[in-house]
Amino acid sequence: MLDTTRRRFLLGAASLGAMAAGRPLFAAVPADTPVHGLSAFGDLKYPPGFTTFEYANPDAPKGGIIRLQPGNWLFNQNVQTFNTLNSFVRTGSAPPRMELCFDGLMDGSLDEPDSIYGLVAETVTISEDRNSFLFKLRPEARFHDGSPITAEDVAFSYNLFKKEGHPSLMLVLAEMTAAEAVGEREFRLTFSGKQSQRTILGAAGFPILSEKDLEQKPFDSSRIEAFLGSGPYKVGRFSAGRYIEYERVEDDWANHLPFRNGLYHFDRIRIDFFSDRNAAFEAFKKGETEWRGEFTSSVWATQYDFPAIREGKVVKREFPDELRPSFYCKALNQRRERFRDPRVRKAIAACFDFEWINRNLFYDLYRRSQSTFEGSPYVAEGTPSKEELALLEPLRGKIPEEAFGEAPIQLKTDGSGSDRTILREAARLMREAGWERKDSWLQKDGETFAIEYLVNDETFLRISPGFIRNLRAIGINATMRQVDSSQYQLRVNSFDFDLIDTAFSLGATPTRDTLLQFFHSSTVDLQGSNNYVGMADEAVDKLVEIAAAAQNREDFVVAMKALDRVLRARLDWIPNWDTPNHRVAYWNKFGFREPKPDYGFPVEALWWYDEAKAKAIGK
Repeated sequence: MLDTTRRRFLLGAASLGAMAAGRPLFAAVPADTPVHGLSAFGDLKYPPGFTTFEYANPDAPKGGIIRLQPGNWLFNQNVQTFNTLNSFVRTGSAPPRMELCFDGLMDGSLDEPDSIYGLVAETVTISEDRNSFLFKLRPEARFHDGSPITAEDVAFSYNLFKKEGHPSLMLVLAEMTAAEAVGEREFRLTFSGKQSQRTILGAAGFPILSEKDLEQKPFDSSRIEAFLGSGPYKVGRFSAGRYIEYERVEDDWANHLPFRNGLYHFDRIRIDFFSDRNAAFEAFKKGETEWRGEFTSSVWATQYDFPAIREGKVVKREFPDELRPSFYCKALNQRRERFRDPRVRKAIAACFDFEWINRNLFYDLYRRSQSTFEGSPYVAEGTPSKEELALLEPLRGKIPEEAFGEAPIQLKTDGSGSDRTILREAARLMREAGWERKDSWLQKDGETFAIEYLVNDETFLRISPGFIRNLRAIGINATMRQVDSSQYQLRVNSFDFDLIDTAFSLGATPTRDTLLQFFHSSTVDLQGSNNYVGMADEAVDKLVEIAAAAQNREDFVVAMKALDRVLRARLDWIPNWDTPNHRVAYWNKFGFREPKPDYGFPVEALWWYDEAKAKAIGK
């Protein structure tokens, strides 16, 4: 799953500053006054001078190793292979958790939805016009080689990301007009005035690189040598495409700060790479890896009966999911003209028989997703409220009429795998869209309607034949094609596909730049963005901007619910399924504090090596 909410670097931005009305955001923060933290709607939890987060454990021991099979990643990272150690560009495949090697000016907490606090920067000062931010750097901030982090390094990093960085970085800096050092320990970031007022919440967390280190190193995906960092870990041993180890920095400059105090206990974090899930599971069963998030329901239901489970050496349990929106869905690439008709998308969605799959393959462990914001307060329910209607009515005629009724839900089949009533309706929709059946396949203007379903994991070959069979039954020439991980990422980044499955976890307060990445016309041609469906709709753009301009959390929730109604009615993203829990198995050698924080679950930061437990199981 692509996680766009790793608190480091990805809180993101929200609200369009040029549209904001009423009191300015950060109104509680006086202009020209240094402050220790910022929050989207002014609700900081931790006061100045706090020493640790409530979910951290300063008494936990340091040491040991965790061999991890990551369940989430970001930027250009890949869990099946890697061929670069530059995680901040669009191309190439980098290993997950490279972000642990770098610090940002500010960082977020895991028990708040959208707050950041000073890390490399001791304070931030907002200008009167809210377009300029002055950061005072901590004098003790150091890179791993002992050299100081200077304002020149910070300026270099921001200018580099704006010009050559991954789209997740470039988008946030689109309205940046200046990134400049003001002396050795002061850095000013300035925006045009057209930026989101909350852009700073994302921009302030970007990684800081060493200008001197990059003098002789190209900033591209050819890098198989790590850049100099300053975070809690640095790259240790690795073999490209096989494994990587991250080593804890013992003399870490930030050990006294809350971002480290009681966190990051393991001496080493190791990630091994597997081309298929079966090999990864076998490695876990043998103890070659020790922590695993399980995403295959049949494995969870039937295969956790190996000796280590029966002997109590491996624990199988569920942890509650984060309080933030997520979605797992099928993306139809509307850069292909044949997918632009909403009737076509509805017909294709009707061919997906979730009820059959859940009953026969998933052991009834999942529920059907309906929203692009599942698991959050932004899921539309029932008919629109008067507040939602106030946003939707001006768009009547430009958005599907279904957005004004009950929140759209997916068709429920009879669970047979081939519901004839629903398939007849799908065939009718295709005819209505102008596609007529000739010589077995649907055709229009001499074109045969075809879909290539692109996958990179053999699991999809097991669960998707029924979907393919139903598509072919209504006359769509549907095929599946499995490619290796590198080719898959290249094709997805360049939008060279018809249909893919994709999963995302968004921020608890989704930001403008996050929403742009997925839903806005400005990213339709931006390769490497998450606008996989090729969405370019003025009405959706308008709702994104309204959500971004919200002045309080209540207005934001209303705008997001209105956006959810329209997205569900358009059916650009065909919902798959979801679960309210993390399914996790781990070798019983770890300690951790419960309950887990509400807005993140980075076990590599939260858990620790328990020597007594490890000895008890021979680890």
